[in-house]
Amino acid sequence: MKRLSNNVTMSRRSLMLTGVSILGSYVALSSLPSWAIPAADSPQLAPFMRLSGLLVNHRLNPAIGARMLEVAAREHSGLDALMSALLALAQSKQARKVEDFYADIPTGPQQALAQWIIFAWYTGCSSAKRDATVFTYEEALTYQTTLDVVAIPSYGLSGPNRWSQRTVPLADMPRF
Repeated sequence: MKRLSNNVTMSRRSLMLTGVSILGSYVALSSLPSWAIPAADSPQLAPFMRLSGLLVNHRLNPAIGARMLEVAAREHSGLDALMSALLALAQSKQARKVEDFYADIPTGPQQALAQWIIFAWYTGCSSAKRDATVFTYEEALTYQTTLDVVAIPSYGLSGPNRWSQRTVPLADMPRF
């Protein structure tokens, strides 16, 4: 045991375990892919979330939006101009929801981006292809409408990332 200041003692084993824990945490965090760390400082995130909010009338998670934005920037050339044009169109129509301006979106890259954003939020992935980028599974909007009645499809009985067994109360058996 080594005596530290203020009468605190620490064994070598505790010191080693603490050091290994700190080092392991550092290695784990430094090896995370870029999409796992939210790009909250991105100047594009605020307009992307504003546009997403108009196209998808739900409470949206900005961390998922940051991951989507990264892929959208790769898949849609001129993303800033496309988002600005769509936001300007929505503003000119005084849109509060997608139905207020969607019919006026011109065919082409603007419409493709709008459809991509809607698809991405509802499915939680970038496309229907096998090599699609997955942004979220648990928070995909397609599952949110029935979440209070039906668990999200998963190997866990009560939904993804919930491996505890839930016992559902059964009705009393009728007596004959």
